[in-house]
Amino acid sequence: MTDTQVRPPVAGAQKRPPEPRPGAVRADKARKKRRRKEALTAHLFLAPWFIGLLCITAGPLLASLYLSFTDYSPIGGAHWIGLENYTRMTDDPRFVKALTNTAIYVFVSVPLQLAFALALAMVLDRGVRGLAIYRSVYYLPSLLGSSVAIAILWRKMFGDDGLFNDFLGIFGVEGQSWIADPDTALGTLIVLNVWTFGSPMVIFLAGLRQIPPSYYEAASIDGAGKVRQFFSITLPLLTPIIFFNLVLQLINAFQSFTQAFVISGGNGSPADSTLFYTMYVYNKGFTSFEMGYASAMAWVLVLIIATLTAVNFLMSKYWVFYSDK
Repeated sequence: MTDTQVRPPVAGAQKRPPEPRPGAVRADKARKKRRRKEALTAHLFLAPWFIGLLCITAGPLLASLYLSFTDYSPIGGAHWIGLENYTRMTDDPRFVKALTNTAIYVFVSVPLQLAFALALAMVLDRGVRGLAIYRSVYYLPSLLGSSVAIAILWRKMFGDDGLFNDFLGIFGVEGQSWIADPDTALGTLIVLNVWTFGSPMVIFLAGLRQIPPSYYEAASIDGAGKVRQFFSITLPLLTPIIFFNLVLQLINAFQSFTQAFVISGGNGSPADSTLFYTMYVYNKGFTSFEMGYASAMAWVLVLIIATLTAVNFLMSKYWVFYSDK
C-alpha cells in the first residue's frame, strides 16, 4: 500500500476532537466567571431572607416542636415527657373553653364579615362618586382593627356609659356593660371582627370589576332580574375571590389575640367568655411559664388551621368556578 492511498480506519479507534481555538476557550472561561459572579451576587441579596428564615422562622418552629414534648420552664430547663402535654389537653377545662370560644368567634364572625364586605363592595361597584375616598375610608378599620387603641376604644364604647348605651337610650332601652356580661362579651368581639371588613371588601371590589358587563346585558335581555343576575352571574364568577377571602380570614381569625387580650384584661374575663385560644397559649407560656404545654397547644392550633385549609381546598372543586376551565 502506497503512502498516497487512504488507510481504512482501525476498529475501535476514536477520532480526536478538534482542539478549541484559544479565543473560544477564553470566551467560555469569561462566561463561566460571569455566571459565578451573578450567582454570588444573587445569593448575597438573598442571604438576609435565608438568615431570617433560619433564625426567626425555622429555628423557633423546630424548637417549639421539641419543647412540646418536654416539661420546660425557663428556670428548671427541659425534661422529656413524651405526649403528656397533648394528653393533658383533654382534661383541661380552660383549653376546651378557649377552643370553643375561638370556634364560635371564627365560624360566626368570618361569614358575617365576608357577607358584609361583599354587600358593600357591590354598592361601591355601582360607580359611586369619590370611590377612591370611600374605598380608603372603609379600608381603614382593617388597618386599625388589630391595634391596641381600637380595642380600648371598643371596650369604652360597649361599657356602662359607652356610646352603644347612649344610642339605645334614644329608644328608651336601658343599657348594660356589654363587655362585663358573659352572655354578650364574645358578641362584642365578633362585631369588632365584622367591622374590620375593609380588606376583603377591596378584594371583592376588584373581583366585581373583572366581570364583563356584557354578561349582565345579555341576562337583562333574557328577562333576568337583579336577584337572578346575582345568583347566576355575580356569585359564580366571584367564587374564586370568595374562596381566597374565606381561607385568608379563617387563618387570621384563628390567630386573633390583641382585641380579646385588651378587652378582657388578659385573663379572658368575664367567666372565660372571651378566652381565646391564642390568649390561653400566651398565658400558659408567659404567665405560668409552662412553655412545653404552650408549645403543644400552639402546634395543635397549627394542625387545626392546616386541616381546615386543606378541607377548604378539597371542597373548593365542588363550588369554586374558574372561567378558564
